[in-house]
Amino acid sequence: MAGGWAWQRRHRNAGIVDALWAAGLAGAAVFAALVGQGAASTRVLLALLGGAWGVRLALHLWQRVRGEAEDGRYQQLRAHWRGHQGKFFAFFQFQAFLVGLCAVPFIAVAANAEGASAWTAVAIVTWLISVAGESLADRQLARFRAAAAHRGKTCRDGLWRYSRHPNYFFEWLHWFTYVFLAAGSPLVWLALIGPVLMFLFVRHVSGVPLTEAQALRSRGDEYRRYQRDTPVFFPWFPRHPREDA
Repeated sequence: MAGGWAWQRRHRNAGIVDALWAAGLAGAAVFAALVGQGAASTRVLLALLGGAWGVRLALHLWQRVRGEAEDGRYQQLRAHWRGHQGKFFAFFQFQAFLVGLCAVPFIAVAANAEGASAWTAVAIVTWLISVAGESLADRQLARFRAAAAHRGKTCRDGLWRYSRHPNYFFEWLHWFTYVFLAAGSPLVWLALIGPVLMFLFVRHVSGVPLTEAQALRSRGDEYRRYQRDTPVFFPWFPRHPREDA
């Protein structure tokens, strides 16, 4: 994260912090699997599933960071802090702390001495659904934003018709993977930190609130109509489907 802070100082793009957060968690999953004392099969799954999820997300976010201007959320933060690099450094270091906190569920999984079970199958299915959903939401949004005719408009394509933040929803769902993988571990309660912490941060702190505030600044009434019609987090049918069409 210190390196990421130096990079954003040169490029004036703090969005790199999101890619580094995902990459850090991928590394944490692999590290926990290597040093854990649980069943080998469970630790291998932890490394594969946690690592693949983090790498995919990190690469997706990195492509956005290097190909686009700084995200409006960070532009607003930069203006609020008047570019104060000491505050940005503290912000990056706080994200490093969050990587460690979010990696706690991996410890519970790596301590699970039980091998494959029915919970393992549930964990794999949960991972497949959540990563496929998040990847699809990311692709749909990227395709929408790539069209010049959509500039200043809100994506209602695909999953974005049923949730204003389907990417965040599936990212949160993904963390139940490690609850199921930790079933039978004496530290299984630690795995619950993942979905609880992610819901609090994504839904109420740094995800949805900041994203929606930026969307209202940039799209105004057009986004307010989207807020009126579309559930904020958990996917469901739009309230005014004819108006969405």
